[in-house]
Amino acid sequence: EAGTGIAELFALALHVRHGVPLHEARKTCFFMDSKGLVCASRLKSLQHHKVPFAHDVPHTSSLVECIRELKPTGLIGVSTMAGAFDEEVIRLMGRINKRPVIFPLSNPTSKSECTYEDAMRCTDGRVVFASGSPFPPLTWPPASANPQHMYPAQANNAYAFPSIGFAAVLTQCSKITEEVFLVAAETIASLSSPEDLACGRLFPPFAGIRDLAVELTSTVAEYMCDEGLGKMPTGVQKGAAMRSFVRAQMFSRMPHSTQQQ
Repeated sequence: EAGTGIAELFALALHVRHGVPLHEARKTCFFMDSKGLVCASRLKSLQHHKVPFAHDVPHTSSLVECIRELKPTGLIGVSTMAGAFDEEVIRLMGRINKRPVIFPLSNPTSKSECTYEDAMRCTDGRVVFASGSPFPPLTWPPASANPQHMYPAQANNAYAFPSIGFAAVLTQCSKITEEVFLVAAETIASLSSPEDLACGRLFPPFAGIRDLAVELTSTVAEYMCDEGLGKMPTGVQKGAAMRSFVRAQMFSRMPHSTQQQ
């Protein structure tokens, strides 16, 4: 269900931001489960959350064959099957895409579909990578006279969920819709600098999480108020005032000397 939840947000983005009908947007997402490709010929035996993604394509149990036939731009792994994205899979993704997107999101590291090193090596460093588990940075290219430090992005809910919840509390939000998550995702993406992206960091450095949380919480809170899901805190306006208000509501540790008094 985690995988179909991700796909539903993809489809929503295509629908809301690009005007693609939702049923057509879902056709851009394909799934593999323990029985192979989720497709129309399996409709009678599918769990309900897979049905919207059962497209009219031939069934196969081979991920490699799926990639050859469907030519996806990205792979997202939520299978907890270590090594599911093996060398053949990654190299094939690299052949059909200039910048293949490979996100092995399974936890813990021992169950990740592939490693950062494998993804970089098998795509000659062209991969757009994010994982659910942490991987060490790499020096790339390894034999270069001027190598660059490359950092694998770790995709988890530590960026979005706390700020969405905080915004909901501050605005007394009555309902958190799917569009809220879309706004949060777009905001996080906008906060990554070109320098971060160039070295593999798809998300802003976690060292700046408080500043990121101020911006994300404020943007989501303003969206909630604009959509009538919540109400603006008393005396607070959008923009700089909202950001100052959010920062003032954040928890801060007391200085050590003050704690001892």
